[in-house]
This record gives sequence, structure tokens and C-alpha cells, in this order.
Amino acid sequence: MKPDIQHMHQVWKMVKMEDRSTARLPRISFDEIISSIFSTGPFYYYIIDFIDMSISHLSLSFEEIHGLRVEQIKTINDILSLTHPNDMDFVSHAEEKALSFIINTIGADKFTSYKGSYNFRLRTADGDYKLFNHQALLLSMDENYKFIKSLNIHTNISHLTKTNNYKFSLIGLAGEPSYLNLDVKEISIENVGDLSPPIIFTKREIEIIKLLADGYSTKTIAEELFISPATAETHRKNILRKSGCKNSVKLISKSLSEGWI
Repeated sequence: MKPDIQHMHQVWKMVKMEDRSTARLPRISFDEIISSIFSTGPFYYYIIDFIDMSISHLSLSFEEIHGLRVEQIKTINDILSLTHPNDMDFVSHAEEKALSFIINTIGADKFTSYKGSYNFRLRTADGDYKLFNHQALLLSMDENYKFIKSLNIHTNISHLTKTNNYKFSLIGLAGEPSYLNLDVKEISIENVGDLSPPIIFTKREIEIIKLLADGYSTKTIAEELFISPATAETHRKNILRKSGCKNSVKLISKSLSEGWI
């Protein structure tokens, strides 16, 4: 196993489940999950079993995107091997920082209430490397907060941006707040002044971003959410301020390319 891939397995080891006896995948409607994802470009999904790191439910769109047959993909190593060599270190650290942030800041009991997101390059069928958005949603864990199964989605976003911001985001589900554009680099006395504070969106703000992406006007958003137009406009202005975007068009583009929605 390559050293960079081995590093990924070391990161997952602290949350990897070892006992197969309790590894039961709950009944899931994949159509419902996938339909809730904004299709901003070619994408595919798969499930990781953290007991043996095997891959299942790999969607057929993987074949067209990467030029490999689904039957060839047995474990997560087969997908990790498509990662650009210069991005592998970032991917390992992004996973490590995301896990650490949830455990130490949010709480391990909230693992299934967050979707992790970051960008990196993957080799495509034409032999070139393209920028993809990676999203991961933990489907199940045991009573000791050890991972059982996770759903991952990879979306080609190279048509939206070719620049990676080398940050990660944690999108809150079930009413949890979202933490966006978190720094992956280690915090120390030397660099603490250089770190940008995380963008924190509330559940309502994420709802409004999704409606804006669907083409809703501020008035229609107000009607949809049963709030006044003035309140909807205040939410929109606060979202633009937090995200650093000048208008809704830039906000939607940034939200899609960085997996916020």
C-alpha cells in the first residue's frame, strides 16, 4: 500500500469499527438521498464499509467519468488511487481535521448529523486530472461512535472552478448549524493570526441558499418559509456578508462548487 493511502487508513482507524457482529446498514432510500443532491455536474456515489474498507452501491456513472468498470472497484484504495499525487496529503489532513473538529468541538454523538465536504483532483477517463467536490455522509455508527458505513458523493466541478481553496466544510443536517471553509492546516502560535474564522450558517440560512439556487426570488422564499419579505431579505444579506459574496449569483456558484448545499 502506498504511504499516502496508508496515511488515510491511519486517520480512519480511530473511528473504524472492528466488530462485524453489529454492522447492520439501516434501510435507506438511495433515490431520496441522491435526489436531494444538486446535480452541478457529472457525479457518482458509493458506500464504504469501514470494517473491511470495501465499496458497494457504486453508481454506473463512475464508468463514464473515470473510464473504469464498476466491477474493477473493490475497496476504497481503488478510488484513492485516482487522486492526484499532489492532493493526497491534503485529503488525508482534511479527513483528520474534519473528524477532530466534530469530536472535539461539536461532539461525537453528532457524527450522523453532518455532511463533510472538500475538493480535490481525480483522474478522469481522458487521463487528465479534474477538480471534484467530495461529500461524505455517515449512515451508521455503533454505540462507541465507531463508523459502520458512509455514503460518499464525488461531483466534477471543473466547469465551475479549477481552483481549490484547500479548506473543508461541515454542513449541518436536522437543524444543526453549518461550519464552512474551515482551515485544514494545523493551528499553532505562529499561524493562529493567519487562520480565517469559519463561516457558520444556520439551518434557515442553508434552506434559503438552496431556494436561491432553485431560482426563487426573495418574495417567493418568504412565502415558501412563511416569513415576511423583510425577514427573507435580511437573511439573504446576512448570508452574502458571511460568505463574502457580492451577489446571489456568486453565492450560488460558490455554494455549489464547495458543496455547501
